[in-house]
Amino acid sequence: MGAAASSALTGLSLPQLRLRLALLASAQPRTAWLGAAALGLATVAALSAAAWSIRGRRGRRRRRRRRLQQVGTVAQLWIYPIKSCRGVPMKEAECTEMGLRSGHLRDRFWLIINEEGNMVTARQEPRLVLISLTCENDSLMLSAAYTQDLILPIKAPSTNVVRKCRVHGLEIEGRDCGDEAAQWITSFLKTQPYRLVHFEPQMRPRNSKQIVDAFRSTDKVAYPDASPFLILSEASLVDLNSRLEKKVKANNFRPNIVISGCRVYEEDSWNEILIGDVEMKRIMACGRCILTTVDPDTGIMNRKEPLETLRSYRQCDPCDQKVYGKAPLFGQYYVLEDPGTIKVGDPVYLLDQ
Repeated sequence: MGAAASSALTGLSLPQLRLRLALLASAQPRTAWLGAAALGLATVAALSAAAWSIRGRRGRRRRRRRRLQQVGTVAQLWIYPIKSCRGVPMKEAECTEMGLRSGHLRDRFWLIINEEGNMVTARQEPRLVLISLTCENDSLMLSAAYTQDLILPIKAPSTNVVRKCRVHGLEIEGRDCGDEAAQWITSFLKTQPYRLVHFEPQMRPRNSKQIVDAFRSTDKVAYPDASPFLILSEASLVDLNSRLEKKVKANNFRPNIVISGCRVYEEDSWNEILIGDVEMKRIMACGRCILTTVDPDTGIMNRKEPLETLRSYRQCDPCDQKVYGKAPLFGQYYVLEDPGTIKVGDPVYLLDQ
């Protein structure tokens, strides 16, 4: 009777379903309890399916009612598998609540730590930007110039220790990637012993709101500073380079999504955007630090540009100094509203309320 009941219920509206359930409850329990149980289960399933269907239709209707204005096009997509290490360009990537994903590579799901478990970034070791982690033939590969590549398993053995780490003062776990990876990184940097750890799905992420209050309590990250997505426009980069003697690249700022075809710093004003089926919400600007002065091609930190030039014209409003301090603003932090896949060449729409 369950299958028949479910079939009979699929065409009913939510109020009709609730009425049918109420009538069922008032029936003679001793003669109809088996049928009631079957029909009740079918009703719950139908209610759930109907609710999800209506929710989806409402979402689509809401989007149709909102005016879509194209403001740009996706020009570049970047995943930085290891925090502070070289980015991997993508033609397309899945947008998840914790950042971009392409196959086995996820944005900043690997982290280099010292012996005390503290994160190590290009702020302390500028040559980290020369290290790449890529996926090849169902294996991971660590590589850098003038260094022999190291092949690693995609998933670290479960026998490897899970280490307690600290990223910007918050504790988070990471599965140790083994002695070979640790020795490879230590030998390349030639400063002190380091280890490589990997964030696994069952581990507890960091709460973005504990890092910066502007985020929502539901926003989570693994090893990024605070946000799962950083968006920058080509126009803003061109404007900055027009003020510099030595040009810089987008990779100086490590964006996930670079957008072309918009006006200079237009990304500062977008509230919600749509790329394909992916909706994103802007949270705040990205305050810039000394890491931007590391040349992504040489691993040399000059400690001045482009940071000093940005400070001359990209300071926050005085009322926002409690959030940004004296850090100049360049690029915007976004979080996910609706997941999906985005591609280079996708139009970017501003969702007008």
